[in-house]
Amino acid sequence: MSKSTPQSRKAMRARTKIVYAGRAPEDQFGFVNTPIYRGSTVLFPDVATLESRAGTRFRYGTYGTPTTEALEQAWSEISGAADTVLAPSGLAACCLALLTALSSGDHVLVTDSAYGPTRSFCEAFLTRMGIETTFYDPLVGAGIAALFRPNTRAVLVEAPGSQSFEIQDIPAIAAVAHERNACVIMDNTWATPLFFPAHERGVDLSADAGTKYLSGHSDLLLGLVSANAKWAKKLRQTYQLFSNCAGQEDAWLALRGLRTMDLRLREAEKQGLALARWLESRPEVSRVLHPALESHPGHAIWKRDFLGSTGLFSVILKPASDQAVAAMLDGLELFGLGYSWGGFESLVVPFDCSSYRAASVWAPEGPALRFSVGLEDIEDLQDDLDKGFARLRAQA
Repeated sequence: MSKSTPQSRKAMRARTKIVYAGRAPEDQFGFVNTPIYRGSTVLFPDVATLESRAGTRFRYGTYGTPTTEALEQAWSEISGAADTVLAPSGLAACCLALLTALSSGDHVLVTDSAYGPTRSFCEAFLTRMGIETTFYDPLVGAGIAALFRPNTRAVLVEAPGSQSFEIQDIPAIAAVAHERNACVIMDNTWATPLFFPAHERGVDLSADAGTKYLSGHSDLLLGLVSANAKWAKKLRQTYQLFSNCAGQEDAWLALRGLRTMDLRLREAEKQGLALARWLESRPEVSRVLHPALESHPGHAIWKRDFLGSTGLFSVILKPASDQAVAAMLDGLELFGLGYSWGGFESLVVPFDCSSYRAASVWAPEGPALRFSVGLEDIEDLQDDLDKGFARLRAQA
């Protein structure tokens, strides 16, 4: 497979690009898809080739296979990155990005709305390495300049915020960070490169959980980190030092999911907005936290920077007891209770951010629910929730 992207394909639109990115049938006897290459040992034709690092495409299984290389190249192409590496989970991708940018004695700024496990990694593991973390209000924008220290080496952003769905002004934050020679890291799982071109918006290292929309079928764990030209070499070096490899089957499944990701994202956007607007009209709902809704406080920034929305959003109910919420959720037939999202099935989880906020306040007026809208008929989903709201009211 060629390392370079044909010039003609660089001008293609995203929907076309994902059909062709990372594929080379001429290298696979004409077969459309790259097969699964399982293996650890690579054989060399002679001693000179064995001892030379030049001109050897694969040296050992931890350096990658044609399967993982195909996915890396495809993701780099659709995200406009200089390079991409894989990780065994979305969390592993976020951690790899942080470890690429940080060293002992450094300081990192992390959005207060970050994915909880990423936050835990900063508070526990990075602290052990002598790296200090400061959490900042996700709405700070260019005001983040006041939080920089001489040893601040990275800023981690996430938009929308995990669970609470704040929209950050990422270009403004990136401009401040780059003026101070700091790396901008983003968790871009919600939008993917198709709906938020992170590197075009000033992000240096973009981490995505391929577990979610890239997979689309709730059957694999995978993370990806893409880098711009400035950070590509450092990312690849850090990845090789850890050899925290993704599985070949998972990479192959992700390649298969990639071919339909644009279509699935657009259906997720349509489904998510339809259900979000329906929920806005419900008397049991106080507000819906969906950035594509005009009622969302960050809607203007979302409209400026994003190319679309997906099927994940949150809802704040009007005051209700824990028992009433449990009665509502326990009886749902079409919404599973589960912490992932981005698959074909709908999910819902209750959440409370108040115990893990340090720089912002989470004090909603009622219970909070996060919805992942799947591919079921929207009227069936509404009927299921309508019955759930009846159980909620009965417990009031």
